[in-house]
Amino acid sequence: MNVIANKWIGQRTIRPDGADKVTGRACYAADNTMPGMIWGKVLRSPHAHALIRSIDTSKAEKLPGVKAVVTAKDLVEFPVDKPVPLGIQDMRWMSRNIMAREKALFHGHPIAAVAAINEEVAAEACKLIEVDYEVLPHAIEIEDAIKPHAPILHDFVRFEGKPSNIAGTMVNKVGDVEAGFAEADIVIERTFTTRPVHQGYIEPQACTVSCTADGKVTIWSSSQGQFMVRAMTSFLTGITQSNIRAIPAEIGGGFGAKTIIYLEPLATVLAKKSGRPVKMVMTREEVMRATGPTSGSRSTVKIGAKKDGTLVAAQGTFYLQAGALPGSPLRGPVGCSFSPYYIPNILSTGYDVVSNRSKVAAYRAPGAPLGAFAAECVIDEICEKLGLDPLEFRLKNSSKEGQKAVYGATFGKITFEETVEAALKHPHYKAPLDKNPRPGVKRGRGVASGFWFNAGGESSAQVNITEDGNVAVTTGHPDVGGSRASIANVTAELLGIDHSRISVLIGDTASIGFSNLTGGSRVTFASAIVVTQSTEKVIGQLKERAARIWKIDPDAVTWENGEARPAGPNAGKFPPLSLEDLAAKANEMGGPIGAGTQLNTTGADPGFATHIVDVEVDVDLAIVRVLRYSAVQDVGRALHPSYVEGQIQGGVVQGIGWALSEEYLFDKQGKLENAGFLDYRMPVCSDVPMIEPVMLEIPNPKHPQGVRGVGEAPIVPVLAAITNAVHDALGKRFCDLPLSPPRVSAALDAAAE
Repeated sequence: MNVIANKWIGQRTIRPDGADKVTGRACYAADNTMPGMIWGKVLRSPHAHALIRSIDTSKAEKLPGVKAVVTAKDLVEFPVDKPVPLGIQDMRWMSRNIMAREKALFHGHPIAAVAAINEEVAAEACKLIEVDYEVLPHAIEIEDAIKPHAPILHDFVRFEGKPSNIAGTMVNKVGDVEAGFAEADIVIERTFTTRPVHQGYIEPQACTVSCTADGKVTIWSSSQGQFMVRAMTSFLTGITQSNIRAIPAEIGGGFGAKTIIYLEPLATVLAKKSGRPVKMVMTREEVMRATGPTSGSRSTVKIGAKKDGTLVAAQGTFYLQAGALPGSPLRGPVGCSFSPYYIPNILSTGYDVVSNRSKVAAYRAPGAPLGAFAAECVIDEICEKLGLDPLEFRLKNSSKEGQKAVYGATFGKITFEETVEAALKHPHYKAPLDKNPRPGVKRGRGVASGFWFNAGGESSAQVNITEDGNVAVTTGHPDVGGSRASIANVTAELLGIDHSRISVLIGDTASIGFSNLTGGSRVTFASAIVVTQSTEKVIGQLKERAARIWKIDPDAVTWENGEARPAGPNAGKFPPLSLEDLAAKANEMGGPIGAGTQLNTTGADPGFATHIVDVEVDVDLAIVRVLRYSAVQDVGRALHPSYVEGQIQGGVVQGIGWALSEEYLFDKQGKLENAGFLDYRMPVCSDVPMIEPVMLEIPNPKHPQGVRGVGEAPIVPVLAAITNAVHDALGKRFCDLPLSPPRVSAALDAAAE
């Protein structure tokens, strides 16, 4: 797509944080130390489900070197009968997740925490805490949790008037789905399952908390939002937000999982009780056992079409695991599954199911890949039955401007058709594929499409001109996906100076205005808006300063290529004034030069992606290998193309792991068996091909630079695309993920019988 030529926007500039990260100088949360610092450790439940009769911490408190012990009684308790919302979270459940109260609800559930002079003493003290448990029956899987006589996790959860593990529902509807199916010539209904998978960030959760004698708390932590850390810690400890300062460290991955907290309130109370700074760092095993994976799911999708390939009706029923406490991402499958398509009659229903596993957390387009897996596989089967090209079918049924999505929005200018057209024309789709390259090996090709809402939200920025004529930009979002590099490019473009003169900083809660989380594919979109507005204000100030010097009207001054120039009748009368010139005269002409913007940004139109994948199946070993992958996506305007490509490639790689190898495995006692990277099988380099990102740059008209969120849509189609490719290779439909060798082998053996 043609885009406006820019000097810095769209360039692959050097990333501001790159050198520090590759040389080890970057400071992550676990790198923080303070004078007098002590260490915190957590005692965790050895049972998947157990009543806590009593907790005796006296022996731990008497151990030499122990400075403080906390249990749930040291944290704020919220009544369960009234929601306590904070963003999309409910503090009732967050309180019970970070520390067990009446019951331990999963293996690894925190029971108590200890602060001591070192990690060894803290760990020893945890062993001395005596907990009297009454072990209860547990339910791990969705099927077990919704059985008529399943163990009930929470007496206060009701469904259809009875105690239940179904903690909530969501329904989206358009048209009359029964009438729609009556019009269909072909109706296909299938049930699909996926397993919980972990976000797999390299850096475990970590924090250091200091509490001064006057009650001021400072938190250094790894998170996707320092304002979220401040607010949640305030809710859970009872300390007012004005007395909490949250400082973001560099973040070693999050993918949505670090939009909630686990350690910060515990460390805060320990620091307050002990009078010493407290540091806490999770082990990898603790991360896997007690922080949120994404939901496992059971989805039933029914789609009807006419003989000519026109979609007429769709129904989706999605059961998602919430973990031990309510709050699965129902909005993802319920709202996204059918949104790429115009289907006049849709009924999409989601059920939030609690079970004895760690509470889920967001993971890249939360819930959307689960729904797309089911819907896109059924669409592929319809195409096969009708003898239609799967991409031509998608093009025929694509959503268009002015149509109402099942989740309620009326689409503006959307670009799903463009992604399908680009995939149809791509050499990958046209390339011949040898289906039987050698004995015992079969190959197949699959396609799938995906949708994500995207988001705007609250953001703040401050742009200041330094005394030497350079620029410092401060935003309020942790940089997870390259926002600093993108913002440097935008600011340099607007000011007309070299991007190396821009420093982009991430402010803490005391130095920048409120900014929402880094998540939802919102940060580059939102921060570019507030930085643009701040920079434009600064340019206005620079023009005013130049006008004063020249004693002309500010409207007679232009700003071009980093200089103020007289315009109109005054053109050429005065030599241009550079940014350095104006900075040097700042004190004479009114003082420091800078401006800020705080805004609830809007205009974040949705994102669409269409993927093509070739796979190879070793029939004897039942191993699926990905040979070639092309991911087409409308990215709006790529402010920094390398980062955009990286987002697309990263989403695909995570989807490959989800589709082929990753899953949580529990034993009969409800204990996670593969709580480490050795046994939890994430993709490594040898598992993935070179992934080709195909960026369609169709500028978003609602954004000053045309930006559209890109971080989440790339993972949405992957599960279905790979599953469809495996069907093309083997002639067998798979409805359960991951397609690991044991599962594929069992299916092949069953087909041979």
